[in-house]
Amino acid sequence: MMLTGVVFVVLMCLCGVCDAGCANRASPSCCPGRNNECVEFSARRSVCYCDAYCKRTGDCCEDYNTICHISAAVDCEVRQWGLWSPCSSICGEGTTERSRQVKTPPRNGGKPCPDLKQRRGCLAHSDTCGTAKEVAKILPDSFRRNFKDPWRRPHMLMKQEKKSYCVNMRVKQASLGCKLKMWSAKLVYERSICVECQSDAMATDNRCLGDGLKNTRTFWSAASAPGCSGSWVRESSTENCQCPPYSLLFV
Repeated sequence: MMLTGVVFVVLMCLCGVCDAGCANRASPSCCPGRNNECVEFSARRSVCYCDAYCKRTGDCCEDYNTICHISAAVDCEVRQWGLWSPCSSICGEGTTERSRQVKTPPRNGGKPCPDLKQRRGCLAHSDTCGTAKEVAKILPDSFRRNFKDPWRRPHMLMKQEKKSYCVNMRVKQASLGCKLKMWSAKLVYERSICVECQSDAMATDNRCLGDGLKNTRTFWSAASAPGCSGSWVRESSTENCQCPPYSLLFV
C-alpha cells in the first residue's frame, strides 16, 4: 500500500499537477543570489531551494527551471595586481602591500571575490638608513657655549661660527635612569623637546650627529646622565634658531 502511494505521487508530478516546489511560494516565488530562507518542500516532502545559488549546489526544487526566471550566476572577476608599495620602513624591517580592483562584481549567487589586498614583509636600506641608525648625544642647555674667550690673542685664528638650528623632538621612550637627574627627568613619553645644534657640535656636513629624521623613530643618549637613553621622533626643524631656556643641546 505504501509503495502504491509513492508511485501515485510520482505520477502526479510527471503529469504536471504536482503541488510542491517553488510554485507554492508566495510572490516572489524565487530569490536571487544565495538565500537559505528561500526554501520549500519537494513532492517527496524533502527540503529544496528556490534561490539562484541552488544551481551551484544542486538542491533546487523540481519546478525551479520552469517557475524561476532568474539570470544565471555571475562569478566575481578581478583585475591584475598593482605594484607593490614602498617599504613602510626606511631602514630595517617593514611591510609592503599591493591591491587589485574588482572588474565584475558577483551576481545571482556567483562566486565571491577573492582577496583584494596582499601584504608581505620587506627589508629596507635607503640612503637615509645611516642617519636613522645614529644615536644623538644630548646635554642640558646649561652647557651652552656663548661666551667670548678673554685670553684670545688678536693674531689667533677664530673658528668659523655657524648659526645654530633647532629640532623639535617628541619623546617616545626614556629609560628609568633618566629620573636620576633633574634635567633628564623631563624626558618623558610624548613630551615635545627643543634640541639645539650649535656650531661646535656640527660635523663637516653642518649638521649634528643624530638630529633625527622626519616621522621616523631615532635614538638618543644623555651624555651626563649614566643609564639615561631612549628614542624620539623628529617633528620639525628651524634654521638660524636658538631653543628657549631649559632646553637641550646636541653634543
